[in-house]
Amino acid sequence: MEFMRIGPKGSETPVVVENGTSYSLAGIVADIDPDFWSEGPARVAQALAAGELTAVNPAGQRIGAPVARPSAIICIGQNYAAHAAESGAQPPTHPIVFLKTPNTLTGPYDAVGIPPASEKTDWEVELAIVIGKPAAYLQSDAEAADAIGGYMTVNDLSERSYQMDVSGGQWSKGKCVKDFLPAGPVLRTADSIDPADLRLRSWVNGEPRQDSSTRDMIFSVTDIVRDLSQYMQLEPGDIICTGTPEGVAFSGRFPYLQAGDVTEIEIEGLGKQRQEYHRIEAGK
Repeated sequence: MEFMRIGPKGSETPVVVENGTSYSLAGIVADIDPDFWSEGPARVAQALAAGELTAVNPAGQRIGAPVARPSAIICIGQNYAAHAAESGAQPPTHPIVFLKTPNTLTGPYDAVGIPPASEKTDWEVELAIVIGKPAAYLQSDAEAADAIGGYMTVNDLSERSYQMDVSGGQWSKGKCVKDFLPAGPVLRTADSIDPADLRLRSWVNGEPRQDSSTRDMIFSVTDIVRDLSQYMQLEPGDIICTGTPEGVAFSGRFPYLQAGDVTEIEIEGLGKQRQEYHRIEAGK
């Protein structure tokens, strides 16, 4: 199944998309939030099969992030060998983990503010996992796959100077700027897409930047979920960003983002985003 959330920021309503038609989920589920994953997918499937849903037209409406209120946003660093190389690092032997705050989550077409002091804001197209059930101390790929609720496209925006120069040895300072995780436009359930070989691409002002495939990930989605579950309990609705391929500004091959720039990112089967950037004024 494919889900979206439409409407003003903070007041989005969930819809399911079936054969190109969007259907309201009013009265079926409250939202695509952590509570959704216990019975929501089954209830939606039943209502679809019974013809109980009302078609809606999302044209002209804002599209929000496909999920709401994650308890955690967990990210994996340097999960593509070529990206690790362009960052000046050896491929990791264990997943590198950092966190983003929940208020980084925003819609796939929302404008994004560059911090007042930022000189190195960077783009990163990534496949994101959404957890569908509590998961701790998983022992197999099968258990890890069973814990995955779905997948979506995200832009893991980063401020590289905050991340590397004033980090104190960790990365989250450069990752937690508000609205630094545009997500969507859609969430697809895990049974409807194979994450093993999806094309990922990004553009800046129409010029190609990244073009790779998830088959080049060092750690697969099940590797990541199984590994993380040894160190933390994953909860329904949690987001895991699985890393970005080569082709970012941090490589030194491209300029960093400036006010007025436009990024587009796309993952095969999961839709395309577009962000315009503006400079935030200090104190506002």
